[in-house]
Amino acid sequence: MRLSSLVLAAALALNAPMAASARPAATPMVAVAPQYDTTHVYVAPQDVDAFVAAFIGVFGGRSTRQVVATVTPTPSSTTSQLLQTPVGTVSLFGFKTPAPYPFGAERTGYLVEDMDVAVKAARAAGADVIVEPFPDPIGRDAVIQWPGGVNTQLYWHTKTPDYPAFETLPENRVYVSRDRADAFLKSFVAFSHGRIVDDDAKASAREIGRPAETFRRVRVSSNFGKLTVMVTDGHLPFPYGREMTGYEVADLDATLAKARSLGVQVLVEPQDLQDRRSAMVSFPGGYIAEIHAGRR
Repeated sequence: MRLSSLVLAAALALNAPMAASARPAATPMVAVAPQYDTTHVYVAPQDVDAFVAAFIGVFGGRSTRQVVATVTPTPSSTTSQLLQTPVGTVSLFGFKTPAPYPFGAERTGYLVEDMDVAVKAARAAGADVIVEPFPDPIGRDAVIQWPGGVNTQLYWHTKTPDYPAFETLPENRVYVSRDRADAFLKSFVAFSHGRIVDDDAKASAREIGRPAETFRRVRVSSNFGKLTVMVTDGHLPFPYGREMTGYEVADLDATLAKARSLGVQVLVEPQDLQDRRSAMVSFPGGYIAEIHAGRR
């Protein structure tokens, strides 16, 4: 009897992964690809041109034609353009009117296959829909909020875009509390159909400006791209927590030299971290970003 029980348990264990993989996903896949996802950057109208020159100058690529449009469900006016580089894309807004709430608090925009399906999937995964779907000049949008207070805009385009893949994937950098980290991760992974590729409970807090300590850092990969979650107590020295995206480059020193020549301020000088050499910068207009190169 005992041997039979052991054999049965072993058989069940062997078959369990197959059974799990055979189950339908809890929510449908709505992600398109990482190159269609953007960092949302808001700068004052007078800083738009300087930001464009610096961002494209540092990373290469091009800007779409600048237009003036209403991109919110209530009356507003902003310049709008897309900065497409080999290492990441920015949706740039220079609001001529006050930006209606909650716009400006979202960190990223994710292109989805179907807006209605995506909103339903977000709710099913535990996110709040804080701005219901609304039309914009080229499609539809909505804003969702993950557990922990992280806002994301969802896009759907009337005409399907066709963008080249990135040379290196940008990293969406999110800071959440210890109280809500697991709820955030569960919700985001369910919605994105992603996977946790690294969960380090004792990462060096040098990454967040506290070199004598450790903290929890989680990395997630999905069709929306890379996501790095910093789980902290909120005791963060400037500029940590203000950056939204990390950009991977081949030569960090050369990139920073070019950045300085274009008016970009280096806030944190290059430092060696676990798997990268990293710096923090501020572009004209105040956009703060992390830039890194892999350690050899």
